[in-house]
Amino acid sequence: MKISFLGGGNMANALIGGMLKQGFAASDISVIDPGAEARGSLATTYAINCVESADMLAEVGDLLVLAVKPQQMKEAVAPLAGRLGDAVVVSIAAGLDMATLSRWLGGHRRIVRCMPNTPALIGAGITGLCALPEVSDDERSSADRVLRSVGTTVWIADEARMDAVTAVSGSGPAYVFLFIEALEQAAAELGLAPEQGRELAKATVQGAAALAAQSPEPVSVLRERVTSKGGTTAAALAVMSEKGVREGIVSGVRAAEARGRELGRLLGAN
Repeated sequence: MKISFLGGGNMANALIGGMLKQGFAASDISVIDPGAEARGSLATTYAINCVESADMLAEVGDLLVLAVKPQQMKEAVAPLAGRLGDAVVVSIAAGLDMATLSRWLGGHRRIVRCMPNTPALIGAGITGLCALPEVSDDERSSADRVLRSVGTTVWIADEARMDAVTAVSGSGPAYVFLFIEALEQAAAELGLAPEQGRELAKATVQGAAALAAQSPEPVSVLRERVTSKGGTTAAALAVMSEKGVREGIVSGVRAAEARGRELGRLLGAN
């Protein structure tokens, strides 16, 4: 399978590194990026073909990954309209719906929309994907194989739910980082050294997430097991409930989803 990337930034870098570890051949991967520094770094690190513009590629191959910012997408894909043939286009641009992208690509309909998250940079990401009806099962599998090189995947039947994916998992790492920051702050205020608070906070979050991932039980059950009646955890959770922590998180995710839909409408208006 021949694969081209439009854009050679952090996510493209993560995907290419993950793909090579999973057995993809470097000779089958090309990157289009106008930045000489990005091209040089990718070529040196991965020994892949890197070109400055799309017209320097004889063909885009079987699969084209769009890894540029959504605000730059219309201009970036313009040289590719009419040149895609039967290629599957995989977009990782947040908020950009497939109808708009198809229009910018001259009516091309073999499109898969994806929402990875930043833990993909260390191979621990999760990606939500959906596809237009014209994408075959084999083509979906090809797209899935690329995104699984940096973590796990979840297929979404209704594209309208992709903004929810963005709000939950795409933006989700920031929510977790905020929680770690808060734990570190509390540790410092309680007299622990900064490095001690940092280590305790990060290891606690990492361990709790691993336990939740491996346990067959709901996280609510795991939470209840840690919470002894009248104990320290119960005291903490009571205050968090009073402060509206859960409601704040849910409301924040809803705000992210609404903003995603709004950005999609703005992008689609162009």
